[in-house]
Amino acid sequence: MKVAQFSVWMALAASAGAAVHTAKTPVDYVSPNIGGIGQLLTATSPLVQLPHGMVRLAPVTTPEIKDRYLADKIYGFPAGAGTIMVTTGMPSTIPAENASEFDHDFETATPYFYKVELATSGAAAAYTATAEAAIYRFTIPEADQGHIVLMQGEDAFLKTVGTRAVAGGMRIHGSTGPLSEVSSMARQYIYAEFSQPLASVSTWVGGARGTATEVHGSRIGLAARVSGLVEVRIGVSYISEEQAHRNLDRETKGKSFEALKSANRSAWEKALGQVKVDGGTESQKTIFYTALWRSLGRMTNITEDGKYYSGFDHEVHDAEGHDFYNEDGLWDTFRSMHPLQLLLDGHRQEDMVRSYLRMYQQGGWLPSFPSIAGEQAVMIGHHADQLILDTYAKGFRDFDLSLAYEAMKKNATEATMLPWKRGGLTSLDKVYLEKGFFPSLALGEAETVPEVTHEKRQPVSVTLEVAYDDWTVSEVAKALGKSEDAALFARRAHNYVNLFNAETGFMAPKSADGKWVEKFDPKNGGGQGGREYTTEVDSWLYTFSVQHDPEGLIRLMGGRDAFNKRLDQLFVEQYDTSKFHFLGQFPDATGLVGLYAQGNEPSLHIPYMYDFSGQPWKAQKRLRQLMDVWYTDGPLGISGDDDGGELSSWYVLSAMGFYPECPGSPVYEIGSPIFTRSAITLGNGKVFAVVAEGASAQNKYIQSAILNGAPWSKPWFSHADIAQGGTLKLVMGPKPNVNWGSLPADAPPSMTH
Repeated sequence: MKVAQFSVWMALAASAGAAVHTAKTPVDYVSPNIGGIGQLLTATSPLVQLPHGMVRLAPVTTPEIKDRYLADKIYGFPAGAGTIMVTTGMPSTIPAENASEFDHDFETATPYFYKVELATSGAAAAYTATAEAAIYRFTIPEADQGHIVLMQGEDAFLKTVGTRAVAGGMRIHGSTGPLSEVSSMARQYIYAEFSQPLASVSTWVGGARGTATEVHGSRIGLAARVSGLVEVRIGVSYISEEQAHRNLDRETKGKSFEALKSANRSAWEKALGQVKVDGGTESQKTIFYTALWRSLGRMTNITEDGKYYSGFDHEVHDAEGHDFYNEDGLWDTFRSMHPLQLLLDGHRQEDMVRSYLRMYQQGGWLPSFPSIAGEQAVMIGHHADQLILDTYAKGFRDFDLSLAYEAMKKNATEATMLPWKRGGLTSLDKVYLEKGFFPSLALGEAETVPEVTHEKRQPVSVTLEVAYDDWTVSEVAKALGKSEDAALFARRAHNYVNLFNAETGFMAPKSADGKWVEKFDPKNGGGQGGREYTTEVDSWLYTFSVQHDPEGLIRLMGGRDAFNKRLDQLFVEQYDTSKFHFLGQFPDATGLVGLYAQGNEPSLHIPYMYDFSGQPWKAQKRLRQLMDVWYTDGPLGISGDDDGGELSSWYVLSAMGFYPECPGSPVYEIGSPIFTRSAITLGNGKVFAVVAEGASAQNKYIQSAILNGAPWSKPWFSHADIAQGGTLKLVMGPKPNVNWGSLPADAPPSMTH
């Protein structure tokens, strides 16, 4: 070929290639297997669902292998709370015997669609989801005899409906606290339709096979012969099997698998497309959009045809025009997941607050870890308070604030503060109410209070987190004009002072008589997880757990210099023995930089405290380090338990360059954006952009700033500054500007300020 002809041919080929090339959209960057291997504890799952959708699908892998990405087999796929699986040959009543080996190289995982080859059987599975239905496609080799196997768990039923449908349901759990005796009242129902008639149907209860068309009991199953390509559509409901059927028809009838898959993709394109980023690497965009996707899974909207089932009174209610949301973990999610969701859709957040208030009316307490079965009674604190105040303070007020205050005050004055416990006051709570701290046992002293669980007292952490809760109650009281209550809870919000030991410079435990616990070790004290004194991490971290009053903490420590010295040391302090022994005691404290633990939520606000202490450039340095080291685009890419999206939401906000250090206070602290431009379309359609001129791996330090066209010297901005859109323009450089944002007058608001 002549050179000229070759050049023309290459040009045409390049042109043709460009014509078929499709630019990536945000959903294309999502990699659901990020975090599939836990750093030490829980791994993530490659869920297929709609944003906040009730149906969440992921392969059910080998139960004993907790690092889900490393599992050797798939046992099945979700069918409501039970499972569905395709086999070749004779199906077994034992799930492990129907399982199939699989290989991630023959797997496609996206937010809206999943498919995998089942190596053992030679079959293939694919699925997508609507809000309340799962849509499966199973392909069975033509030469093989295939079976579909449906299994349900405890107190369950399955029955055939004609020749192409199966209805079923089972009891579900979720409560680990005092509601466990009634959690059995919650049930999940399914209605499954098949694209071909079911032949040779068999059923079983336990291991006993039969041919009954309807079975009841525990560990029940149904198997039917199918062949070739079979599609199974499963409607899900918490109300009834009839409602599951209605949900299925409403969402899937007359729609093809490809159309439903496309609709799910479009929903994620819309949700993820609210945030556009420029600059950064392809890897950083993958991490970013995967984190954003993970931040939009919960809370779950469980409204079905304008009704919802509540696990708090076990009744079906009319939603009255406001969707009901459930499944949350506020010890984690109040910190950044809910604030991020508020930016994207504040009106949805109002409905979430309304949902919490309904739970209060139905169950008697304002919950912190609601599930379908009711309150799970997990962790510490009453952090629905922060969700309520943060929503109200940022201008989203379509809920009954007086009712919210009633619920908050009841929790603050009548509910136990004990970890992993719900109910009325104990003798330990009365010490807090009378003396301003939650009391500890002396070193080696046996527990004397019967209400204390195996999670121990965690008194230092309880005191600090409840003081923060009390601040939020005070702020809501103030908004309602309840001046006496506001003053009372403002005094209680200072209770963190009662546990600061000026001699050691740490938050430390006190016994009920007000004496310091002797021989307290702020690094290694407290036994497993530190739970005799703290929650999952040690006092080196919890000493900084004063989110509502950093300025007060700074003064308590002796001023900015002393505070910064201690904060600097946190990031370099080492273990007294070995990392092995330290993590054996504190397995939640993953993602370590010194003793700072990016893998556990009490740490997440701490780097931003430099914005309060006059050294925001140190926040910029540390935040870049934390994002670069502890968030990657592979199976080890999450630094700890993501807890439904909390660690991911921290990354999303931090990568854009700002973060709410104190939810409830309508401000955001400024960090160091990794993208040259991040634009978020707010729920009202307005756009707020962070432009970081020259941002790069080296250019991590802010040189100057302009907010909405005016020079800006503060390392923070208010929600009001961005509520109608706007631009924060940052000029970035390779060396810190130690003067920018350093004056005391520049510091963000604080209770003491």
